[in-house]
Amino acid sequence: MNRQEALKLVKKMVPQKNLVKHMLAAEAVMKELANKFGEDEEKWGLAGLLHDLDYAETFDKPDIHAVRTAEILTDYGLDSSIVNAIKAHNHKAEMNTRMAKALYVVDPLTGFIVACALMTPDKKLASVDTGFALRRFKEKAFAKGANRDQMKMCEEIGLSLEEFMEIGIKAMQEISGELEL
Repeated sequence: MNRQEALKLVKKMVPQKNLVKHMLAAEAVMKELANKFGEDEEKWGLAGLLHDLDYAETFDKPDIHAVRTAEILTDYGLDSSIVNAIKAHNHKAEMNTRMAKALYVVDPLTGFIVACALMTPDKKLASVDTGFALRRFKEKAFAKGANRDQMKMCEEIGLSLEEFMEIGIKAMQEISGELEL
């Protein structure tokens, strides 16, 4: 499966526009992280793009979220590391690779960065910088749904929170048009 096929599948299976944007953001950040670590950008990007493929079907069944995505993807011959990372982001497989750990920490980061953008006067990603995001990160009432402990696990992939935020913001700014931010 290439990126074009994956995106076509996402658009077919995910009716929620904001969820598609989240998946595109996760793809962008995963690719940027792959580049940082000298990993395969295509594989890492596919993990980010496809990680919530089953959400429309499993939003009220969190116990099978990601497992269902893995089942759907069996017919596409994806590399097992991608499928493992997708399952691991919802604790349905061991988080035993850097890709799996990265997807786990990227998942809440994208929503957090979107929340930061929406707090700026122009509501644009271009107005978000790392310092702004780090200040907001300390505010417990801000973007409550973005799990801070999960994001702080970026240290397990070899990044400080500041580096991780910087990479995430940059990646999302590069696709701001697609994200409509």
